[in-house]
Amino acid sequence: MRVSRQPGYTLHTRPYRESSLLIDIFSRNHGRTTLLAKGIRNLKSRNRSATIPFSLLSLGWSGKGELPVLTQAEHDGPVNLLSGVERVCGFYANELLVRLLHKHDPHPALFDAYDVLLGALGKSGNVEISLRFFEKNLLRELGYALDLEREADGSAPVIAEARYQYVPTYGVVRARDEGSGALTVSGATLLALSREELDDKNSIEECKYLMRGIIGHHLGRHQLRSRSLLGAFKI
Repeated sequence: MRVSRQPGYTLHTRPYRESSLLIDIFSRNHGRTTLLAKGIRNLKSRNRSATIPFSLLSLGWSGKGELPVLTQAEHDGPVNLLSGVERVCGFYANELLVRLLHKHDPHPALFDAYDVLLGALGKSGNVEISLRFFEKNLLRELGYALDLEREADGSAPVIAEARYQYVPTYGVVRARDEGSGALTVSGATLLALSREELDDKNSIEECKYLMRGIIGHHLGRHQLRSRSLLGAFKI
């Protein structure tokens, strides 16, 4: 198979032999793919752009099997040089994609959501809000869409003034005992996340722990290296 001029991003790189890299990329039409970038660690390699994360690339590759060879990597727009907390947030999003996406499974809507996230991080806005919306869109694309406006049995709408729990395998349930140690959030928080209208400090804080629990459930035993870095920034 030969692919050319495919919009995509570099998610992760790791050394391969003396001068090459294995590169996990996320492309609009081919999803997550691992490419062999031959000789790319040589400073004179014409595909060095593929080593830079967070910037949109025009990518090409060819070959059969599980490890096609990178043939093209050019910047397709300005270089997005994230730094500080924004860079950590970008690595967190990249790690989520590497951990949770199946290879060769296209997710064009998620690609657009990732593009929006990187744009927001590049503007140094409220990174917490941007991450929560991205996480919600990621879960939807994986088939785990969050129904946040009705209780799980469908019997009643979520009420802003009430307290709830979110059970990953079931959905929203009314909190019965806040002293049990279970994480509860307000109905207002659930509704704000559902409608992507987070503008309240308390709801933003509650969303952080809500999404951490749900994402953690789907990751299982896999721990995110970037999670501890985010914790240092209280995100």
